[in-house]
Amino acid sequence: MSETAAELRHDEKKSETIPVFGYELIREVLLNEILGNDAPDILYWAGKRLARQYPMESISQMIEFFQQAAWGNLSIIKESKNEMEFMLFSSLINDRLQKNDQCTFQLEAGFIAQQIEMQKEVICEAYEQPHKKKGKVHFTVKWDKKDTLNRS
Repeated sequence: MSETAAELRHDEKKSETIPVFGYELIREVLLNEILGNDAPDILYWAGKRLARQYPMESISQMIEFFQQAAWGNLSIIKESKNEMEFMLFSSLINDRLQKNDQCTFQLEAGFIAQQIEMQKEVICEAYEQPHKKKGKVHFTVKWDKKDTLNRS
């Protein structure tokens, strides 16, 4: 049974600080070892699945979730009729970008895509653009308003 976003926020008060080494060990070493060359694709779909387990009703809830999950500081840059742009940054993200040219943020991209898909009720895709020099990740979420979710 999965927790709701509200229950997750409540549990956050009980959380402990996790050493960066442990996070990097799992994220950058173990997952890549297990998933191999398919890691980015699998992580994208895993992010979408996580989003379905923790549905958010608003962008502000997504921003809060990213902070609680230690994924970084998410901010919306702009929105147009067929796309949204986000920026994600933190000292951990900066470190990951500086240490590993192959690191991806597909887990986060999938999560963002699915959240926006559920909120707007249209099929969405998200693309990551890491900016190594700035230590930030830019995400573009795109959709076609004609490509709506089938709610039967």
